[in-house]
Parts: sequence; C-alpha cells; structure tokens
Amino acid sequence: MKATSRLAGFGGLAEARMKLMTGPILIILIMAMLILPLPPFALDFFFTFNIALAVMVLLVSMFTLSALDFAAFPAVLLFTTLLRLSLNVASTRVVLMEGHHGGAAAGKVIEAFGQFLVGGNFAVGLAVFLILVVINFMVITKGAGRIAEVGARFTLDAMPGKQMAIDADLNAGLIGEDEARQRRSDVSREADFYGSMDGASKFVRGDAVAGLVIMAVNIIGGLIIGMLQHDMSFADAGRTYTLLTIGDGLVAQIPALVISTAAGVTVSRVSSDQDIGQQVIDQLLVNPRVLALSAGVMGLLGLVPGMPNLVFLLFTVVLGGFAWLLFRRENERLVEKQIEQAPASAVQEAPEASWDDVQLIDTLGLEVGHRLIPLVDYRQQGELLGRIKSVRKKFAQEVGFLPPVVHIRDNLELGSNSYVVSLKGAEVGRGESFPGKWLAIDPGQVSGTLQGTPTEDPAFGLPAVWIDAGQREQAQVYGYTVVDAGTVVATHLNHLLHQHAGEMLGRQEVQQLLDKLGEANKSLVEDVVPKAVSLTTLQRLLQNLLEEDVSIRDMGTILDTLAEHADAHADVDTLTGQVRAALGRAITHQWFPAGGELHVIGLDSNLEQVLIQAMNGSGALEPGLADTLMQQAANALERQEAAGEPPVLVVQHGLRGLLARFLRRRLHHLVVMSQAEIPDDRHLRVTSLVGG
Repeated sequence: MKATSRLAGFGGLAEARMKLMTGPILIILIMAMLILPLPPFALDFFFTFNIALAVMVLLVSMFTLSALDFAAFPAVLLFTTLLRLSLNVASTRVVLMEGHHGGAAAGKVIEAFGQFLVGGNFAVGLAVFLILVVINFMVITKGAGRIAEVGARFTLDAMPGKQMAIDADLNAGLIGEDEARQRRSDVSREADFYGSMDGASKFVRGDAVAGLVIMAVNIIGGLIIGMLQHDMSFADAGRTYTLLTIGDGLVAQIPALVISTAAGVTVSRVSSDQDIGQQVIDQLLVNPRVLALSAGVMGLLGLVPGMPNLVFLLFTVVLGGFAWLLFRRENERLVEKQIEQAPASAVQEAPEASWDDVQLIDTLGLEVGHRLIPLVDYRQQGELLGRIKSVRKKFAQEVGFLPPVVHIRDNLELGSNSYVVSLKGAEVGRGESFPGKWLAIDPGQVSGTLQGTPTEDPAFGLPAVWIDAGQREQAQVYGYTVVDAGTVVATHLNHLLHQHAGEMLGRQEVQQLLDKLGEANKSLVEDVVPKAVSLTTLQRLLQNLLEEDVSIRDMGTILDTLAEHADAHADVDTLTGQVRAALGRAITHQWFPAGGELHVIGLDSNLEQVLIQAMNGSGALEPGLADTLMQQAANALERQEAAGEPPVLVVQHGLRGLLARFLRRRLHHLVVMSQAEIPDDRHLRVTSLVGG
C-alpha cells in the first residue's frame, strides 16, 4: 500500500512538473523554428500539428458554457499565431532553398495543398488564398475584435454595479462569504478576459497581413532565385514557386481561419447552462410553425421553372418532416397534461369526518400566484427554495434560534405575480415579483433613469423599477441595486422574519435553546429553569428582547443574569432591563460597530423629570404630553437620520422600558437604549435632542 501511494505521489508530481514545463518548451520550439532550418518531414509534422491544434481549440470553444470556462484563450491565440508565423518562416526558408527540386521539396503537406486542393492551378490557388485572407481579416477577426472591445467596455462599466449586487446578496444572507468571494473573482476575471481578447484579436489581424507579405516575398524571391541561381525559365520558376507559395499560404491560413472562428464563438456566446450547439438546436428548431412555413416557402421555390427543383423539394420534405414530428410531440404533451388534470370520473362516497381533517395552522406560510410557481417548484429546480433555506440559516446564526419551516403553497385567488407571507394564519406581508425581470432599487444616489414599471421595494419601501434583463448592466452602471425575482421575495421574507421574531419564539423553541445550552453548561440551566424563573417567564423575556431586535445568541449571559436577579425581581419587564444591561456591549456594538464617540439622541432634562413623575404616579402619560413627546421624538429622529447617524435614543435606565413601548407604536425603527447598557469605555455625544 505504501509503495502504491508513493508511486501515485511520484506520478502526480511528474504530471505537475510536465504541466509547468509545457509552456516554456513550446516557446523554445517556436523560437527554434525561426532560427534553425527544418527538413520537409518536420515541416509536415508541425503543419499537421497546427491543423489539429486549431480544430481542438474550435471544439473547446463550442463546448464551453461561458467565456470564463476558456479563460486561457487569449494566451492560446498568441501561441498559435506565433506557431503559424514560425512555420511560415521555416517553410519560406525551405521553399526558397529547395523549391527548384519540385513540388515535394517543401514537404507533402504543402504539395498537397498546392496541387490537390486547387488542382495545380496557381491562378485558382491565388484567388482562393486571397478570399480566405479577406474572410479572416475583414469578416471574422474584425467582428470578433469589435465584440471583445464592446464587451470589455461594458464589463468594466458594469463592475461597480455587479459588486454592489454581490454585496447586497451577501448582506441579505442569500449567499455565503466564499460564494461572494468567488463571484467577485469571476467579475474581475470576466473584465480581464474581454480586455485580453480585445488585444489578442490584433494578433490574428496582424497574422493575416503577414500572410500577404510572406506570399509576395516567396513569389518574388522564388522568381529571382529560380531564374538567376538555378537557370529556370520564367514560366517554370513562376509555376513552381507560386504553387509552393500558395500551398504554404493555404496550409497556414486555414488553421488561422479556424482559430478566428473559435475566437468569434467564444466572445459572441451568451453564458448559460448549455453549450453553443445545444443553444442553436433548442432555439432554432423549437417552433414547428417556423419549420412548416419554411418548408412551404422552399416548396414554392422548387415549383418555379428553371430552378433546381430536386434540391428545393428535398429540403421541403426534410423541413416538413421535422415540423410534423414537433407538432406530434407538442400534441402528446397537451394530451398528457389534460389527463393529469382531469378529475376522477367515478364519484366516490364522501368519507366520515376524522381527526385527519383537522388542519393545524402553519406558523410561517408563503402563498404565491400561478406565475411564481416555477420559483418554488422543486421539480423545476425553483431557485427560491434554496434562498429560503439560506435565509433561515442566516437568521438562526444572527438572532439565536431556528425559525419555523416556511410552508409554501399556490393560491389561484392571488394575482398572477403576487405573493403573501402569513404568520400563524394572519397576513404579515404582501408583494409582487415578476420572474424573468429584474428589480432595480434606487438606494438614493443613482445617476440616471430607467424604462420599466415603477414600484417600491416590498421589504424596505424604497423606490424601484421592474426592468428587462437587457437593462440590467445599464441599471448597475447608473448605481441601482439590481436583484432578480427570487431575491426580491427572499429579502422581503428575511425582513419579516426579523420584524416578527418575537412572535415566532414559542415554548418548544425556548426548550430547544435550553437543551442546546445544557449540553455545555447543564448546571446553569438547572439552577435557573425552573428554580429561579419558569419556562413561561423566560419565553416572555426572550420575546421582549426579540421585539426590540436584540439577539438572544448569548443565552449563557442571559441565564447568568437571571440567576443573579430573578429572586429579587419577579417582574418580566424589570428582568428584561437587567438582561439588556448585561448584554449592553453587544447591543451597543450592533448599532455602533466602529470605535469612537456614540452619536445619539438625548432627552431634555425637564422632559425627563416630567416623565419620571408620570411613571412614579399613575404610570401612564397624559394625552397632551404623549402627543408632544411623540412629535418631538419624530422630529429628533428625522434630524438624526438626516445627519447619517444611527436612530438611537439613550435615556435613564428607569425610563427605557416605558419609552420603548410607547415610541414603538409609530416610530418602529427608533431604538431606545438605557445609559446602563453603554459600556464604560464608550463615550456618548448627544447630536439631537427630544424636547430641547
């Protein structure tokens, strides 16, 4: 076994070394062909290798699914161009030195291309060679270079928007850090690839020009050498050296044309899960009506007198046969669908009611219209299913407990593109999503407008526009955050989960949290629940924390605090305040992650005294005082947000619970913290005042 593994290790090391040496060896061979004379057999070998390499490159470009799958293509283009030019130099040396011996002097390959392909007629060969050069130089290479140039420009312009979209998916929990890093790398590699292809296409165009120059040099040099050095007549020298030159040119230009075609295929393809052959077949031969009409047109042309009737009628039969097969397959699919949807013909007797008929309410539900069904159908690989799993996983990691499973069902009573999120049978969120389109969200600093359907982001209410897929890159360039239909629903669901986290935390979830903590600290759990507090009290306390967007991941600190204060304080709200103070550093870091001063909203001292008296008296606020407090808090919050500061109000510890419950009715995103929650090493600075 050890010997086998050692041999396998040596084999892998040898393979790695071979891969490292392939590039340098190839360059050395190319340089050698530019300097050293090659015998005709070596020329035949390298010309054949050049043709085989060109075919391989074309086939690789046909079977790749995206441009980045063949990211080495610009370097391959450079190496193949250098190989062709070095072969031209080597063959020119042989043609001029040995051409007077006849057509086989430069090798069998050049002789075959000069004799067999053009019938030994140098005029025909010259015309074919010039046509190939024009096709390569003016059509394929120029078009591929233009596509690469435009692709590089648009890719670079769209890079900031693509990076923002990746960051948005990462922040929404739809992707992980590794996938985000990979997608950023792909964006950078895509820009590098199209930039390299833009430059590499110039090699091919230069190769075509070099081919014309080399052909002229060979013909003129061959005439001079044949007539002056070998005493050949003008006609014999012209025929011999011209055929050799044309054979040499054809054997180089045909692989160049194949490589140029591969470059055009690579830069003009659209990335998908199909190669170019599958795309062409699936999109060109998919509609039987198109084939039937094409067959009709070809049949009419075949009936015109003087036309090649047999050929036209043959294509009519072929196209008509394909159309008939597609019509038949389409009808079979319709019949199968009707059979599946048909109700049972036999009327069965209704069974007696049982406990199986009792349908319990799902804690979390998602109902979708019929056009959104492909997003949630696992048989169609619905992308939304995987994103919902990612949302639940990220929620559990951030908040501290696993949310309920989302039960998904279709609802034909909804709009075709509508969806509804329900919590314990009641609707908590509703929105629309359009599969195949993209939602361009305005974060507030866009540089242009888009054509589309205006709307609002269902999660945060930001202005947005539903756009077609073709406008995606333009929207990213303008600064929009562009997300697909599945991401819209997943982001909205993630926002609702955080907003209603307290309602989703039941006794079962609390018990599971205690069981998980008990695996590492069993004694702490046993001392607190149920000795110090009951399971119900602990559940209500955790719900209070979640309602104010406080994570309950640190269950150890929560139970430690309850073990210390539960005997003296049985009130849930008071215990919540003690737990918040113990979690103060984490709460402060949530809203002020960076160091330095904490820019917060403060409470006027006179208003603070009035609130303390009201709380110590009846415990309720007078209507006039309540309206004034709400209005002044709203004004202070508006000033704080306009300054770009976190919406945090810091008050005395005794007032925090009262103000948090009161202000949460209208100012949902205002965070109320107590001074006891601020760590000693953090400094406060009041940037806005309530009541001042």
